Amino acid sequence: MTDFELSDEILIKKFQDGDVGAYNQIVYRYKDRLYNFIYRFVTDLDLAEDLVQDTLLKLYTHKHSYQEIAKFSTWLYTIAANLARTELRKKKRRKTFSVTELSYDDREFIISSTEGDPSQENTTRDFEKNVQRALAELPDDFKTIIILRDIQELSYDEISKIVAVPLGTVKSRINRGRVKLQQLLKKKGERPY
Repeated sequence: MTDFELSDEILIKKFQDGDVGAYNQIVYRYKDRLYNFIYRFVTDLDLAEDLVQDTLLKLYTHKHSYQEIAKFSTWLYTIAANLARTELRKKKRRKTFSVTELSYDDREFIISSTEGDPSQENTTRDFEKNVQRALAELPDDFKTIIILRDIQELSYDEISKIVAVPLGTVKSRINRGRVKLQQLLKKKGERPY
């Protein structure tokens, strides 16, 4: 059986026993998912990349902290969420501005493809921006759960363990968060998802 076929729990056990190749396989499996997850929190590409690196470094240095009480992915997402929340708290205290926030227009420098309908691509891009902005406006409790459920597609049980709240509370927050997100999207002139 190759490392690609092993479960996360077996890979972390191999890594805890000293197999660095198992760590590399975990990184390969999770780096993109973690990046997507963290970016939805911080809405800053560079910061998201830094936080993914911090998460993977914590995995490396604290590998023995994982115990097979919970799924490995739950443990790893909890680390990532905690780092993202900490960074957001720091950012709120610093009140810094990014270059894009200081610009007069929200231009992105994208080399457009010759394939596909450009108006459709612009519509999709605009919708994604509006969803991202609406997510940023949600309270952290709702934002975290919506990202974990609707973007990362984790189960209710996994989300309950990551955010350390009862299953019923998770379901309730998902419903209320979706309603709030839909209201924000309507204000931005978007059809709710």
